[in-house]
Amino acid sequence: MIRRATPPETDPVVVDRRVRLDGLAHRALKVGRHRLMVAAGLFAVAYGVVGLRLIDVTLFNDGFEPPVARSAPLRHAQLARRDIVDRNGVLLATNLPTASLYADPKRVLDPADAASKLARALPGLSRATVLEKLASRRRFVWIKRNLAPRQQDAVNRLGLPGIAFQRAEERVYPQGRLFSHAVGFTDVDGRGLAGIEKTFDGALRGAAGDDAPPLRLTLDARIQYLLRAELARGMAAFRAKGAAGVVMDATGGAVRAMVSLPDFDPNRDRDGAARFNRVTLGAYEMGSTFKIFTLAMALDAGVVSLRDGYDAGKPLRVARFVIRDYKPAKGWLSVPEIFIESSNIGSAKMARDVGAKIQRAYLSRLGLLTAAEIELPEVATPLVPSPWRDIATMTVGYGHGIAVSPLQLTAAVAAVVNGGVFYPPTLIPREPGAPRVGWRAISARTSAKMRWLIKRVVEDGTGKKAAVPGYAVGGKTGTAEKPGRGGYRRKALISSFVAAFPIDEPRFVIFVMYDEPRGTKATSNFATGGWTAAPAVARIVARLGPLAGLPPSDAKQRTRVLDIAFKGGEGVAF
Repeated sequence: MIRRATPPETDPVVVDRRVRLDGLAHRALKVGRHRLMVAAGLFAVAYGVVGLRLIDVTLFNDGFEPPVARSAPLRHAQLARRDIVDRNGVLLATNLPTASLYADPKRVLDPADAASKLARALPGLSRATVLEKLASRRRFVWIKRNLAPRQQDAVNRLGLPGIAFQRAEERVYPQGRLFSHAVGFTDVDGRGLAGIEKTFDGALRGAAGDDAPPLRLTLDARIQYLLRAELARGMAAFRAKGAAGVVMDATGGAVRAMVSLPDFDPNRDRDGAARFNRVTLGAYEMGSTFKIFTLAMALDAGVVSLRDGYDAGKPLRVARFVIRDYKPAKGWLSVPEIFIESSNIGSAKMARDVGAKIQRAYLSRLGLLTAAEIELPEVATPLVPSPWRDIATMTVGYGHGIAVSPLQLTAAVAAVVNGGVFYPPTLIPREPGAPRVGWRAISARTSAKMRWLIKRVVEDGTGKKAAVPGYAVGGKTGTAEKPGRGGYRRKALISSFVAAFPIDEPRFVIFVMYDEPRGTKATSNFATGGWTAAPAVARIVARLGPLAGLPPSDAKQRTRVLDIAFKGGEGVAF
C-alpha cells in the first residue's frame, strides 16, 4: 500500500530566510530615501545662502567693488597715462607705481583699534573718518590712495586683518610748480582736471602703455624757468598781487614759455586762487600797448603816414569824458612822436579817424575780439564795448574800454612785427612738413614800419629800460588803471611791456605784466610799465639770447638798415 506522502509543514528556515530578505530591501530603500532628502536639503540650503548673499549685495551694499588680492596687480594698460614732455624731451608729467590702501570692513575684527593704529601710522588720516568707514556694512572702502613705500611698510607692520593694498599709478609732475597752469593736473583716478591734462584727457588715456609716445609741447623748460624767475623777482620787488609772462615765437605761434603767478604745485597744493591762469584766463585793459595796433591799422588803411601828425597840446573832450596824456605835450606831435612818447590824445584822434568799422575789422584779424585758440580749457573771452560808440573807438585806441588776455596781446604783436601774418598761439608743435596756419592781418610794408617805430620806443621813448647791450630790442610800455566801483582806481595799475627781438628779424615776442605793482625807492615810487616790466624784459632778453643761439652783437649795426629805410621820415623802401 502505497502511502501518500503528507506534505511537510512549512520549513521554518525557509520562512525565516524570506522574511530576512524582505527586511533588507526595505531598509535599503529607506536609507536611500533619507540620503536623497539630506542631499536635497543641503542643495536647498546652499542655494538659499547664495540667494541671500545676492540680495544683501544688491540691496544693502551699493558701490561694492570686489577687493583685489595683494599679489594681483592691475593691468598697466588700464592705469597708465602717456607722459608729457617739453620741446626738448624734458619730462613734465609721468606716472609712478603706488599702493592704495583699502579695507573689507566685515573682515576687520576691531574697527576702533584698527582706526587708531592706521591714524598713527598714516599722519593726516582722521581717526573718526577711518572708523566710520571700517564700521560700515560695505565690503570695499578706500582708506588712503597713493601711499609712499614707507607708509605701505608701516601699515604692513600693523598686521591688521581686512586691510590690503591695491596696486595703482600716481600722476606726478617732476617740474613742480614750473608748468602748473599750462600742464594742469589729474584727479586720483587719472582724469584730467585742468590744463593740457584736461584738453587731451582722452588722447593721454586712450593710447596709454609702455610703447605709447609722450605728448610733446612747444614749451621749453629752460625759457620757462628764466621767465618765472624774473617774474617772481619783480613781483616781490614791487609787492604786486600777481604777474604774467609769455615768450612766443614771432612766426608760427609756438608758445615757448607761459607763466602765471602766483602758481601752485600740482603734486600737493591745488589752491583755488593760485589755479587762476592770468596768461589765458585773465582779461585786462592793456593800456598803451594797444597803441601798436592803432598805429598799425591807421598806417595800413592809409589813414595816416609817418609824415602826418596831430595837435596833442590840449585835453580831448568828448561829451562828458576828458582824455589826457600822462606827460602833456606842448602842441603838435608827428605820428612817430605820438607813438614814441605814448600820447593818449594823439592815439585817440588817430583811432577816431580810422573809425569804428575799420578798427573792429583789424582787431578781429589780430585775434583780439574772440577767445584765443589755444589748447587749454581755461581761456577768457575778451570784454569789448557794447555798443561800440565813438568814445569807445577813441578809448580803445589807447587801450582802455577793451580787455584781452596777455596771450592774445602777445600773439597780436607777433603778427604786427613778423611781416603781418597772424598765427594762432599753440602749445602743440606742427608735424614735420605741415604748413603753418595763419592769415594776413596787415601788409608786410606796414609791419616793417612798425618794427622801426617800436625800436625807437626803446631807444628814445618810454621803453628805454628794456634796452640790452648787444641786442636790438623793440617794444612798447603799457600802464592801465584797473576798473572798480564808481570808475577807475588810480593806484591799482596793470603795468606791462611787450617786446620783440632781434627787431630787424624778430624771432621772439616777450610779454611781462604785473598786477597792482607798487613803486619803490629805486623807481622813484613810479609803478608804470616802463619802470617795472621793461627792466624785467631786458633781463629776460639778456638770458634768452645766448640760450637761443643769438650771441650779442652790434645792435646799431644790425638795425642800420631800418634807420636808412626811414631816412627823411617815410623812406623810399616803403
